[in-house]
Amino acid sequence: MNNSLLSRSAELESELSALLGLAPFDDSERIRASRIMCSVALEHAESAKVLISLGNLTSATGIVRLQYEALVRAMWLLYAASEIEVSKLTSELTQESANTANKLPMLSKMLEKLQGKAPQEAVDMLLEFKEYSWKPLSSYVHGGIHAIHRHSKGYPAPLLEQMLRASNGVSVMAGMLLIILHGSGEQRGKIPKIQTEFADCLPSARPQNS
Repeated sequence: MNNSLLSRSAELESELSALLGLAPFDDSERIRASRIMCSVALEHAESAKVLISLGNLTSATGIVRLQYEALVRAMWLLYAASEIEVSKLTSELTQESANTANKLPMLSKMLEKLQGKAPQEAVDMLLEFKEYSWKPLSSYVHGGIHAIHRHSKGYPAPLLEQMLRASNGVSVMAGMLLIILHGSGEQRGKIPKIQTEFADCLPSARPQNS
């Protein structure tokens, strides 16, 4: 694993995490819930880097799927969830509310609902990630062939670097959403600047199945 890539990725994470300090556009449940899920996505990104540094590579790979799911949920909450669905996720946590929240749309349905509502470029990026990375990442999460093969035989450096770049790309999208949730034009251009500065640790091509 390229230590300089890991170091640069940590610098990128620091830049993006600072966006959590931006005040939200309003105090609605929808905005609040979406911001929370952006924070969760960035937490998963940090955790993946920590796990990589510890050599816990199977866990690190699996957590990237959780990061992606958190971002999709954040997007769905802002652009596509109904008021009832938002309230189901933001109500006080009880056994009953947990059971109700478990009936909310799964990832594929959330992506479907985002079509025509969220910015198309963002939706396309989410769909591309799902097409090329979802199945192998799910295999790591559920103890499938990828987890068994890589954990026992090792992780090629290019595969780890690809996974880390994919995680960084998801983090950048979370940063974009945090700026949208802030709602002020003063941050316009922040993400393109970050993307240019950290192009060396962002995806440069479509991810490939491992």
